[in-house]
Amino acid sequence: MRVAILAFGSRGDTQPCVALGAGLAARGHRVTVVAAGRYGGLVEEAAGRRGDLREAGRDGAAAQGAGRPDGGEAGGPGARGTLELSPISVDPLRIVESEEGQAWLRSGPAGFVRGFRRIVEPLAERLVTEVDAACASADLVLSPALGGLGHHLSERYGMPYALLHFQPGEPTRAFPNPLVPFRTLGSAGNRASYTLVEGLSGLLLGRMVDRLRGRVLGLGPMRGGMFRRARADGVPVLCGVSPSVVARPADWPDCVDLTGYWFMDRPWSPPAELEDFLDAGPPPVYVGFGSMVPADPAATARTVVAALRAAGMRGVLQGLPCDGADDMLVIGDADHARLFPRMAAVVHHGGAGTTGTALRAGVPGVVCPFFSDQPFWGARVAALGAGPDPLPVRRLTAEGLAGRVARAVRDAGMRAAAARLGERLRAEDGVARACQTLGA
Repeated sequence: MRVAILAFGSRGDTQPCVALGAGLAARGHRVTVVAAGRYGGLVEEAAGRRGDLREAGRDGAAAQGAGRPDGGEAGGPGARGTLELSPISVDPLRIVESEEGQAWLRSGPAGFVRGFRRIVEPLAERLVTEVDAACASADLVLSPALGGLGHHLSERYGMPYALLHFQPGEPTRAFPNPLVPFRTLGSAGNRASYTLVEGLSGLLLGRMVDRLRGRVLGLGPMRGGMFRRARADGVPVLCGVSPSVVARPADWPDCVDLTGYWFMDRPWSPPAELEDFLDAGPPPVYVGFGSMVPADPAATARTVVAALRAAGMRGVLQGLPCDGADDMLVIGDADHARLFPRMAAVVHHGGAGTTGTALRAGVPGVVCPFFSDQPFWGARVAALGAGPDPLPVRRLTAEGLAGRVARAVRDAGMRAAAARLGERLRAEDGVARACQTLGA
């Protein structure tokens, strides 16, 4: 089976897709990850280990034995799968990391809509054209929900598709939409929040989507809305979140599978400078905000350093400027899955991927959310007892962060809760579960 996986956004969004692609390739399928060219090395690395992955997936593939969603045959344990990148020239992360992009993300609801039309819409036609070319011969498309690309491609070419969720985005009465910054709105309000968010998405994207359907894909206007159509058709949803982190709501339909996280263990050795720093003292605290850029990075770095010192902790800082400090080390790119278990605590922005990796490491987390679903994940970490209450980055102070870091590294109950949760997550195999759901 030829599978196309659409991966847009940051590394935290893309790496789980590569992990899922590697799992499918290990089961004998021909997988194309459609993502920005910057992730070519990540895909090549996973493809280079495909033989090991295929061997690791042998028992799972044999046990599943189910047909693929479109009625064809799965690859089988002895088949030779492939994993490759189809690069797109539109790099969403580059947009987000730019000065204009950061100003856009901090601009509030009205400014966000204006910025979307100014920044994103001019690139959308090129993006859809490249995605269309990459998926034209696929037997199955795995796609994020936003924009409805999976549906459009299925309508154009006739192949089935499944949706990929990195947060629990299916409507439920159990909790509000993760993009809504409230812990609960009551049963009816929680459910209604999904209708609200999806309606706003339709208002923001609807006209652009219809223009692209006609101009690029040769399709008429979309009828019924992208979210309602998918639910009416019973499209499978793979939610790459652990049920140990978010319990499966009782009112979710059977087509939604909470598979567990899609992790990819990578060979990584810390640079000598980092290894020496780790060996020179007790475990430090990691601080990094991924692709999120504070309004004043230098001021944020000073606040972070002051907080760590007030808490009596050394620090490993990623993406924050700090010069000439023996108790602080600034690092570049690092494998969080290998680095986080060596930390006393992890301070991060609350992205879905980073949150899952930090929880799997089994050390307490301090979440400093910026926007989007990050407050949701910060609240989940606190509710699980694996970290203190989140500290939004807009309210970041040395005193507030120092208190949370001190609690994270010294509260025996919190450390034990984080360690127990980490053990459960390391025992899960979300990739195998997702492949089984797909009948692959």
